[in-house]
Amino acid sequence: MIETNIIEIFSSIQGEGKYVGCRQIFIRFSNCNLKCIYCDTNCNADNFYKVLDASGNVIETFKNPATPHNVAAVINKIVDADGAPPQAVSFTGGEPLLHTQFIKEIAELIDYKIFLESNGTLYNELAAIIDCIDIISMDIKLPSVVGKNLFKEHQRFMEIAKNKDLYVKIVITGETTQEEFLMAVKIVAGASKDILLILQPVTPVGEVKPATIEQLLSFQALALKYLSDVRIIPQTHKMMNVI
Repeated sequence: MIETNIIEIFSSIQGEGKYVGCRQIFIRFSNCNLKCIYCDTNCNADNFYKVLDASGNVIETFKNPATPHNVAAVINKIVDADGAPPQAVSFTGGEPLLHTQFIKEIAELIDYKIFLESNGTLYNELAAIIDCIDIISMDIKLPSVVGKNLFKEHQRFMEIAKNKDLYVKIVITGETTQEEFLMAVKIVAGASKDILLILQPVTPVGEVKPATIEQLLSFQALALKYLSDVRIIPQTHKMMNVI
């Protein structure tokens, strides 16, 4: 029986990207293959995972590691309590593609759209479960954020993802350079000029410098030379103090 470690499950609104404001159920997996300078998520698993309300209050706890049937039962219980179906069930992390077989089995147990939030590097893992994914929120991680160049991995990931409901997100910090940003934009355009690109101003954490509005507007204008739809959308859930 397949098992894996979950950090938390909660019902809230999608705070980022194309589906901002939509009600979703979030499954947060442990572990990540990257370390971003702005990451504010604890990816370390505990002996128990938590079921939370939208304000972050603990409703229930369950033992780790969890099984797909355990998690599917929690999802259905949340839907019953909410009184309305979610727009999608979002798999996030950490990096959810470190748990591909687990995701595939949950997808077979629930009757909701599957939303994948990924750092866009594990293309082989994506290929293994692409048929059960409906929506993909793919990050492009710039060298200034992760300390290495991942553009080749992002390019291969996007080629697999582009026939799904895909949008790409780039977090912009005060240290983002025009050179690395333009390289990222050209990778997106190479897959399709019609892929939606979200520029997300970083939510400052630690010593990470925020982007200025002038920087964001300049990057948007540059990206619009290559792509048909480029939007600036911050982390709206942070503004409303929900998870």
